Formats: sequence, C-alpha cells, structure tokens
Amino acid sequence: QVQLVESGGGLVQPGGSLRLDCAAAGSSDYINRITTMGWYRQAPGKQRELVADITRSGSTRYTDSVKGRFTISRDNAKNTVYLQMNSLKPEDTAVYYCKVVTYPYREFWGQGTLVTVSS
Repeated sequence: QVQLVESGGGLVQPGGSLRLDCAAAGSSDYINRITTMGWYRQAPGKQRELVADITRSGSTRYTDSVKGRFTISRDNAKNTVYLQMNSLKPEDTAVYYCKVVTYPYREFWGQGTLVTVSS
C-alpha cells in the first residue's frame, strides 16, 4: 500500500528550527492517488491533533498555535511533504506523525518522529 518514511525529528533548543520530511512510497496505485498530506502531533498527556496539512493543489491549513511559525509544503514529484518548524517552543514537544490520504478514501500513517524542544 503506502509506506511513510519520516525524518528530521530530534532535540532542539527553544527558538530553534527543525524540518520534518515525510516521503511516501509503495504501490503506484496508491501513490498516484494521494490527495492530502499532513502532520499531526501527540504530546504527553494529550490527544493527537492536526498540526498542518496541504492538498495536492497547495491549499494549507494550520492549527492556530503554529501559525506564523510552521510552514507545510510538498513536492508532488517526490511524493514528499515537509514541515518547516521555526521559533520552536517547549509546548511543541511531541511525537509528530505524517499522514497521507488517497482516493478512494484511505488514510496512511507514519511511525512518528519525536521532536523535543528543551534547553
């Protein structure tokens, strides 16, 4: 089906930056039908929440807490979605999960990559 390979997580100081990458691979029957790609996160003691997502045509949405700091983008030729995270705060600490959606509607999730913002 679809395998999502995430990279870019790690430890960063408050105010720092990280870029998360998520590359989708697998059967072309699924890869060629990806619509929305996005990032979710789950912080300790909290439910998983949408961080940002982006449609095939480039429409984006962000959770309010990251607006102005994070930027989501995608490269359709590479089947890759990126999350540029700037001005990171301790409250951004979470496991970040890549999600892709195909049509007919299916969801695929990455394994998660840990982002820790701490001094």
